[in-house]
Amino acid sequence: MTGTARPAHRRGRRALGGLLSVALVAGVFFWFLPQFTSLSAVCSSVRAMSWLELTVLAVAAGWNLATYQFVMVATTPGLRLRQAFVSTETTTAVSNTVIGGAAISLGLTYAMNSSWGFSRSRTSVALLVSGLWNNFAKLGLPVLALALLALSAPPSAGRITAGLLGLLALVASVVLLGALLRSREGAERIGRVAGRVASALRRPLGRGPVTGWERATTKFRDRTALLLRARWHWITLATLVSHLSLFLVLLLCLRFVGVDGDQVSVVEALAVFAFARLLTAVPFTPGGLGVIELALITGMAAAGGPRANVAAAVLVFRALTYVLPIPIGLGTYLFWRHNRSWRREPNSAPRTALVPESV
Repeated sequence: MTGTARPAHRRGRRALGGLLSVALVAGVFFWFLPQFTSLSAVCSSVRAMSWLELTVLAVAAGWNLATYQFVMVATTPGLRLRQAFVSTETTTAVSNTVIGGAAISLGLTYAMNSSWGFSRSRTSVALLVSGLWNNFAKLGLPVLALALLALSAPPSAGRITAGLLGLLALVASVVLLGALLRSREGAERIGRVAGRVASALRRPLGRGPVTGWERATTKFRDRTALLLRARWHWITLATLVSHLSLFLVLLLCLRFVGVDGDQVSVVEALAVFAFARLLTAVPFTPGGLGVIELALITGMAAAGGPRANVAAAVLVFRALTYVLPIPIGLGTYLFWRHNRSWRREPNSAPRTALVPESV
């Protein structure tokens, strides 16, 4: 494939991916959802809530947004909470609105952190660790939910299989991370093997082999080991709090629109939530738009929740957790662009004991 053909090929694949994402979202919102509820019914459900319920929902939604910052502060020594707020809200808004927004969000994170004096290495370690812990939580929550379901209901073959697969994936991920951090030699071997696999996958696409992965994994190991020895428990706690706070908003929405515990229990709701979150590991659409709604509504309805009430609860939940961060993120982005008081020279952010001189 010629050099000019490759960019055109990549653009074609991106365009096709965008069209498929749009088709999926349109199918969910214009064909699937109307079978469950209508916008007027959702508005009626919200109007039927008491002021106390609305206040509790608002507080829970605000707390959920605040928890995004805790992981970033824990994984980026020297980063202030207010800086983490601006960064996470801005990148969340981009991820929720732009096809391929995850890559743009990464670039924005590097740009913001760099403007505040953090080196690319410090940002890379923070993003990799937070991403790993986020995926650990996505793998671990279904296992936890299925274990709780097994204690409250007879386990089925499907539940046992799903639980075992999730547990195996989680264990494999933890073992791989442990091997990566155990020694420099082990990290170098993992990087070399990963590089060979990546090169083999690129070969049918007409792309050249990757290089330098063993050096990259060794550097990552050195910089990450220091951070995790000191803060792994805080990073784990912050990640769990973030995921469970998101689930709390969903649970409150269910209860406040009239889906009680006899229809969908806390454990059943957690199981559906956990598997819906697991689907977001693959970015089908921006912010899981359409995919999350489809998974949550079908799962909650299958558990016994009234279809209309479940759909209303899920739409309120997504309004608070998907739509709300968008205008907030626009505001934080404009703040970052115009605020100069936080700016620092590159790589001049205050160092701590967790930041080696080489970073």
